[in-house]
Amino acid sequence: MTLAYVGNPIDVIKKLHSNQQWGDIVLFCQKMLESDPKDLVALQNMAMASLNLGRFDDVVLYSDKALSLNEFDEYALKNKILALEQLGKHREILVLCDKILLKNPTHTWALNSKGLAYNELGQHDDAILHYDKTLSIEPNNVTALLNKAVTLSFLGKFVDAIKFYDLAQQQEQQTKTAMAKSEAYQKLGKEDEAFLAAQGLLVSDIEKYVIDSRANKMKIFDYYCMMEYRTLEESDHQKKLGSKLR
Repeated sequence: MTLAYVGNPIDVIKKLHSNQQWGDIVLFCQKMLESDPKDLVALQNMAMASLNLGRFDDVVLYSDKALSLNEFDEYALKNKILALEQLGKHREILVLCDKILLKNPTHTWALNSKGLAYNELGQHDDAILHYDKTLSIEPNNVTALLNKAVTLSFLGKFVDAIKFYDLAQQQEQQTKTAMAKSEAYQKLGKEDEAFLAAQGLLVSDIEKYVIDSRANKMKIFDYYCMMEYRTLEESDHQKKLGSKLR
């Protein structure tokens, strides 16, 4: 295949990137490297494209070439970390994260990545420590909230895990988060709460539903369906009322 792209190399790569033409980026950057083997932009984007193509050894190769020019190049460090995660080389990830953190101690991406590496190495207390560091900087960091919740669940600390699943869900509604929270309730033997969590309810609503259903001497499924029906009826009524006022 012959590439006929002309113009500023960065603009060409941006266009190829927007179209997710990873193979074309590799070919284009190879041409750039033939002209200048130390072209940092070409090395960085060779690594990025290789990452998207699943060529993780190539990612490491080109990231290392970029890092030989600048050992603190963040783009190259991130690409290499992502590749090493796929290659299962978690101890190497710790070293690279520390390089990023040396320049920026509040780099939440690096803190989260370091936490993940510690988890994979079975050092769960160290993992939680790094998620907590992230949350001290960004209390609503969804990645850290979810990572901490997953770690706590793995450790059997389901009550604490539910709290962090809930905090993550408040920031970003995701079916997977709701189901993970539901599973944590199931581990605690709380079937009613597990059912409500699976419907996407937050802890504050779950607790209210459970209390109200028991006060009404109703099964949680029946009470939930009744409340959903009432909500739909009220919404329908408001729509009809609005149409009359026009």
